[in-house]
Amino acid sequence: MTINNGTLRAAIFACAMLLLSGCASDAAFEHGVSGASRPWTSEDFDSAAGKFTFAVFSDLNGGERERVFEIAAAQLSLLRPELILSVGDLIVGETDDPAALHAQWDWFDERAGRARAPVFHVGGNHDLTGAPLQRVWDERYGRRYYYFVYRDVLFLVLDTEDNTPERAQHIFEARNHALRVLDEQGEEAFNRSEYANLPELPAGNITAAQSRYFLDALARYPEVRWTFLFMHKSPWLREDLVAFTAIEDALADRPYTVFSGHNHAYSHTERRGRDYIHLGTTGGSQGHGPYRSMDHVTLVTVDDNGVDIANLLMEGILDKTGHIPLGGDGVCFEAARCGDAR
Repeated sequence: MTINNGTLRAAIFACAMLLLSGCASDAAFEHGVSGASRPWTSEDFDSAAGKFTFAVFSDLNGGERERVFEIAAAQLSLLRPELILSVGDLIVGETDDPAALHAQWDWFDERAGRARAPVFHVGGNHDLTGAPLQRVWDERYGRRYYYFVYRDVLFLVLDTEDNTPERAQHIFEARNHALRVLDEQGEEAFNRSEYANLPELPAGNITAAQSRYFLDALARYPEVRWTFLFMHKSPWLREDLVAFTAIEDALADRPYTVFSGHNHAYSHTERRGRDYIHLGTTGGSQGHGPYRSMDHVTLVTVDDNGVDIANLLMEGILDKTGHIPLGGDGVCFEAARCGDAR
């Protein structure tokens, strides 16, 4: 078939008009209000191109409470973050049987997989204390500490159980002994145990090799918009832990935020002019103490102007029916309020 120039020009003009009309109909905001006055405050929508939101959940263990994490996964799907991170203690651990450990990880991963967004693993003492637990992690997930960049934001995932196999095994055995003491003799006897007085209990450990890994990452990405650190324990509590101090020193001139867990109670401190946040629980054991012990998830929104952090109590995240998902209205999410501390 032969097409003359006039026909071709007409076809091009028609296509152009269709494209233009399509663009007009795809406008982000249209209205039918005429005149200078408007019944809204502004048209400065909170929709910056570089804006995104991610979520964080906290400890499941130290005595996981039934149904809480499953409900949290359903609630996170309602909140629609782009990615989800954790701060460790994802399984019970406390065994050196590989089959039992794989079963525990299968149960965690099956539930985490119900969330719409990808879930990034962070190792805690329940996940990584002892050579058998480390081997299972290595087999299933590869690296115990790692980094990634998402939308020009750097995420550092630290391993605060970064001990030699021998030291890890010693801590594993000391912990299991201390837990038996706790069951048989009570909290005072537990507090006198070797495990309760190890420097690794509150602060963990980070090796020089891990420190160098993150120093290289920081050098590789010097101009990112923000840097987030996720870890289970609080290595800054050990003055002798120069491997972590070196990471903090390298972060000094950039904006960053630290999230950790382990304490099962929420607290916020400012260190080096930055936010260091201990998260509460997302199913882990709760007690009564000076800080609030609560099941919650955290939403972090990043844009070119900085970071906003919102903590959402699980008891207040309701679905379209006005109820907590998965029939969770009767679940206790804060032991101090419902008398279910354990």
